[in-house]
Formats: sequence, structure tokens, C-alpha cells
Amino acid sequence: MSDFIIGLTGGVASGKSEVTRRFEALGIMVADADVAAREAVTVGSAGLFEVVAAFGADVLDASGALDRAAMRRHVFADDAARRRLEAIVHPRVRRLLQAACEAAPGPYAIAAIPLLAEGGGRDAYPWLHRILAIDVPREVQFARLMRRDGIDAALAEKMLSAQATRGQRLAIADDVIVNDGPISALDTQVAALDARYRVLARR
Repeated sequence: MSDFIIGLTGGVASGKSEVTRRFEALGIMVADADVAAREAVTVGSAGLFEVVAAFGADVLDASGALDRAAMRRHVFADDAARRRLEAIVHPRVRRLLQAACEAAPGPYAIAAIPLLAEGGGRDAYPWLHRILAIDVPREVQFARLMRRDGIDAALAEKMLSAQATRGQRLAIADDVIVNDGPISALDTQVAALDARYRVLARR
């Protein structure tokens, strides 16, 4: 059982997956908010029932599962609809992440929450003991995003602008990994934090 939980966050194309892979290689369990979000509205769940009650059956696909493309169209340009969806999904995601982390073996666990700053930070996740931000200069993030997703500058700019700013993420962070160099540079940063977290977890 892990009593010490780290929240890991970062913007799109910041390298969160590379960092979590390295923690997992050191024996640390990582609970992923994106996975929890899918679980929160799985077929037959109370979460999916609430979504259908709020938005109608046209957000379901032929198999009765949530049609994510249809749901995105519902909320894309409608802030009230997006907030209604978040009010259904986010509390369930938080509960799933907390339960997974608390049940994890090992000295500590990580909750990977890309939209931690956007989703209320520490107020929404009072059970996080520390927050680790994966930080990258915006111009590096911009170039990586275009290269990774094969998109143009206009779409990349739109995606970055829809997220919290670099400053907002750093403002809630206790620890920071700067990922502006080669991927191999992450190894020493993750190892140092792992050693530190193991000590903190024993206290």
C-alpha cells in the first residue's frame, strides 16, 4: 500500500510518457488519468449513464460505448457543455486515481494527470503529497508537437493555447524535470527524484 503519492503533470509533447516509463522501470506504479477517464464512462457504468442523461443517446456508438468524436463535437465550442461533462467525469477520475495509487505496492505511487493545473490543482487533488511538472520551453514543445502529430503551426498553436501556461504548471509544482535536451538526459533526473521520493515516503 502506497501512502505517498506524486502527481505528475506537463503540457502536450512535454515528454510525460518518457518520464513515467522511467519511473515504472524503477518499480513504481503509475496510474494514468487518461485511462481512468475511459474507465469512468465504460459501458454499463453510472458515469456513462449520466453522460447519456445529460447529452442524449447520440453520443453513443453502435455498440453502446461512448462515441468520443461525437462527444468532442458536443463540447468543442460550448463551454457550458464542457463543464457539464467535466462535472460528471472528473470526480470519478479523481476517485479511481486515488484508489489505484493507495492500493499500489512499492514505496510511493504516481498519478499522471496531464490537466492537473487546468483541473483545480491541489484543491481538486488534496491527497497528492507532491507535484512533479515536466517542463519544456514553449518553442521546443511547439516543434515537437508539429513533428509528433504531423500538424501545421496553426493547429499546434491552438492546441497549446487550450492548455494551462508553462507558468501555471510551474506555480503548482514542488519538483520540476526540465526536458529540453536528449531523451537520455531524463535518466539521471528521474533516478535522483526516485531516490528522493523513497526517502520522503519513509518519513
